[in-house]
Amino acid sequence: MSATRSLIAPSANPLLERALQEKLQRRSAAIGSLGELEPLALRLGLMMNTLKPSFVDPQLIVFAADHGIAVEGLTAPGQPTTAEQVEQLLAGRWPMAVYARTQGLDLSVVDCGIAADMRTHDRLLMRKIAHGTRNPRAVAAMTVDQAHAAMRAGMEIGDSLRGNVLVCAGLGVGGDESAALVLSRLCDVPVRELAGDPQRQPAGQAMPLSGVLQAAQSRHRNVVDPVEVLAAFGGFEMAVMVGAMLVAASKRHLLMVDGLPACAALMTASRIATPVTDYCIFCRSHSHRGLTRALALFRASALLELGLECADGTGATLSWPLVRSAAALLTEVAEGEDPGPTQPGAMAASEGASLAATAGVAGPDSGLAAPAARIDAAVAAAAGVDVAGRGAR
Repeated sequence: MSATRSLIAPSANPLLERALQEKLQRRSAAIGSLGELEPLALRLGLMMNTLKPSFVDPQLIVFAADHGIAVEGLTAPGQPTTAEQVEQLLAGRWPMAVYARTQGLDLSVVDCGIAADMRTHDRLLMRKIAHGTRNPRAVAAMTVDQAHAAMRAGMEIGDSLRGNVLVCAGLGVGGDESAALVLSRLCDVPVRELAGDPQRQPAGQAMPLSGVLQAAQSRHRNVVDPVEVLAAFGGFEMAVMVGAMLVAASKRHLLMVDGLPACAALMTASRIATPVTDYCIFCRSHSHRGLTRALALFRASALLELGLECADGTGATLSWPLVRSAAALLTEVAEGEDPGPTQPGAMAASEGASLAATAGVAGPDSGLAAPAARIDAAVAAAAGVDVAGRGAR
């Protein structure tokens, strides 16, 4: 795994942290405490390696796919298909779309593996790996090759995105159940703690949810490698998110993670490059008890709790103004001083260059390989898979 250690620089920087704390203390002395906004502002400064964090062209991307485990009858009769949900979202008939527009978030949907063939739309990115995954109770949800193809698609998306903020959410029938299986295996947590509430199980379901998930786990009892776990249990949307998250964090971009599939993707990404979680803020859009357990696995809590019961991504759109406000605390609040540097004076250019080289983070003119190419090679090495010669990345 040594090849993966240099993918993403840890956000820790004691010198910058002290400078940020001093700046926040000066503001608190003048205007009073702003509670949880202050540690959030500190984290944003460390993520972006600056005393003045700012955001450009924030992107909300909903990664959509169907899941083979849904054939087990896990959903209530009459529930809209994944394709129908995507069409409603793109048509602006969900609150998420309205909130994204009013908050200045650029909304896109990625078809990672929807069972239906989708009509073209200017906000729909076509990255379909297959028409849905297979049922992990019978076979692996996807092949390892498909998992790599999906991760590379995510890396390409991450490389091409405008801006420095990526909000990730998943969408698809069976997504929460697949995510519960991935998290359960990666974290050695009983799947019943991550699955949905048994009281909400559709009436007449042939086998209880816990039985379905345990049967899937037994089928793949010996799978432990993170990419193989993703292939055995996960969804194409999770695999694409893994690639996008790794590239975004390698660029020191802010990641906002909303929902159980996004948490499963992040946990997989963290097994490839641990510091990816340094760049994450967690959001929630519903009361799913598995999401509460998943957040605990990251020792995190959602930025905003509003008692929502909405599609993943909605909570992130409502949390975004808090994130902007935290950054403005460092960049916009006047304190009678000169604009000043974006980094502490002691952080000399030579020291910064040395740290970047040690961390393996490429600057815009460094001449090093693009983030997606570096991550792709390291992921393949970590999984023991030769991806050389498989085409453009």
